[in-house]
Amino acid sequence: MIRLNAQLTKRESEIASLLAWGASKKEVAARLYISTRTVENTARNIYKKTGVQKATELCVFWFCARCGVKPSLDPLKRAFIALCLLIVFLPSEIVQAQPVYRFRRARTERVCIARRREPKGDTVYFQDL
Repeated sequence: MIRLNAQLTKRESEIASLLAWGASKKEVAARLYISTRTVENTARNIYKKTGVQKATELCVFWFCARCGVKPSLDPLKRAFIALCLLIVFLPSEIVQAQPVYRFRRARTERVCIARRREPKGDTVYFQDL
C-alpha cells in the first residue's frame, strides 16, 4: 500500500522527483553530482518510506502526493475521468493532426571497379565502369 503521507528529506524528494519523471539512476547521479550508488541507496530508502516496490509505483506516489489525487479510485470513477480527458483532448488532437509522411530509404547503386592487368608489366590500372 502506498503511503502518501510519507515524510521525505529534501534530497530524497529531489531524487524521487527525477525518478518519477523517468530519469535513470545514472542520469539522476550526473544531474545532482553524486554517485550512482548514493542514488540507489536513497531510492531504496524512498521505497521503504513510501511503501512502493517499483519505479512505476514511485511515479504514482509522486504525482498523487503532488496533485492530491487518491491512487485508489473505483473503476467507474476512472472510466469517467478517462472519458472526460478524451473529450477535452481529442478535438485538439484531431484539429492539429498532420499527415503522416513515409520516407523511403534512398536506393544506392553499387559501383564496381574492374581491374585490368596489362600483359607487359605488373602495373594495375583501375577503371570506373
